[in-house]
Amino acid sequence: MKERIVRAVAGTFVLTSISLAYFVHINWLLLAAFVGLNLLQSSFTKFCPLECILDRAGIGKEPKAGCCITAS
Repeated sequence: MKERIVRAVAGTFVLTSISLAYFVHINWLLLAAFVGLNLLQSSFTKFCPLECILDRAGIGKEPKAGCCITAS
């Protein structure tokens, strides 16, 4: 679930950045570049600041292994 949230936020930031660059000022593309660089570095280092924020907020934690399994 956390991975989907990270992708959704990144996509939203990129689309917002492109819109702001078109309607407000071209320098808003720096935000899209920052998001892209952050995604690239997280693919190598496995460190994502948004995941740390989501962990601290208690969002996106996976359920424990035995909580949803029914005995048959």
